[in-house]
Amino acid sequence: MTTERMDLMDARCREFTARIVGRRQTPAGPAVALDRSAFYPEGGGQPGDRGTIDGVAVLDVQLDAGVVWHTLAMPLDSTDLVSGAIDGARRLDHMHQHCGQHLLSAAFEREFGLRTVSFHLGSSVVTIDLATTALERGQVHRAEDLVQQVIGEARPIHARFVPAEELATITLRKPPTVAGPIRVVSIADFDHSACGGTHPRHTAEVGACLVRRWERRGDVVRVEFLCGGRAWAAVRRDHELVRRSAGRLSVAADELDAALERLVASEAAARTQASMALERALASEALVLRAAADPPWLVAQVLRGRPVDELRTLARLIATSGGTALLLTDTPGPQLVTASGGVPHCGQLVRQVVAQFGGRGGGRAEAAQGGFGDVGELDAALALARTLALQMAAAWPAPV
Repeated sequence: MTTERMDLMDARCREFTARIVGRRQTPAGPAVALDRSAFYPEGGGQPGDRGTIDGVAVLDVQLDAGVVWHTLAMPLDSTDLVSGAIDGARRLDHMHQHCGQHLLSAAFEREFGLRTVSFHLGSSVVTIDLATTALERGQVHRAEDLVQQVIGEARPIHARFVPAEELATITLRKPPTVAGPIRVVSIADFDHSACGGTHPRHTAEVGACLVRRWERRGDVVRVEFLCGGRAWAAVRRDHELVRRSAGRLSVAADELDAALERLVASEAAARTQASMALERALASEALVLRAAADPPWLVAQVLRGRPVDELRTLARLIATSGGTALLLTDTPGPQLVTASGGVPHCGQLVRQVVAQFGGRGGGRAEAAQGGFGDVGELDAALALARTLALQMAAAWPAPV
């Protein structure tokens, strides 16, 4: 038993009638096989169609040994003849994306000898992986321009099963991976590919092909692109973003890049100034804390609400001035930050303290940090840290 593939004969077919020739239960729900179907089953990087059979939603479509199985949202009451309806918008979108992939892959191979090794058509993005470890912006633009030229020329697209004798006369971009009759999708004077997917009648239906980004993934470069309605929606979103951003900066759209450069430079300068001001403020705070410390060399404080990176800087400044810092904060959680000239040993001290409260930590003799879970234990942790620091320091001459 095999299913007559109406989707391969006419990708524009949206409605059909058929007879049920098989039923089975799958983990996703009940499934039926039909004697013929216009539903495209998932395969070749293209997702399966969606739609309804006798008004029941089709959740998945798979091909198994020549039979197209349709997974349904609920069992069918029908016992024989049924009516199928394809989700036309989804089918059209997939046709545009898949055909755009053929065009873009052919363009990269024609212009730069870059072979496509994989293709993925997702619900929001489409990708191809190119057999290269580097791709330049100029190469991407050149491939895009060639694709757009072919789209604008409305070249006919012909899909058909090719007998072996004719197949030998066709230069396929990629050798077929299946045995038996081969379905070839040809874009006039541009590309011939073995493909079982759905495609439009001519390239103009693709509308546009827009590369969004690319990045190296191991030994390939992954190229993300959009075609048809997806490309148009992306261009509209980008245009609106540029318009709003330019308006907020009170510049024209073509002045936006320069304005952003000035803004980034200004922000970097402001961050540097703020960092220097914070360093000066913390240096002053370190002097105040040392002046109030008892003994003078040991600063032990709970500083609630202070970011832990501030405590690290403050502890460093105290240690640089010859003191030892034991500082605790509750932000973002209970943290003990220490720094010293090496006596007491900060790493040993932190490990012993936080272990008593179910935490973890450690570090070097000169600086260490650890955390634990209960904010209510901050004062107890400080008391233990202070006691250990005094015990450790007793074995050496105390700092002045």
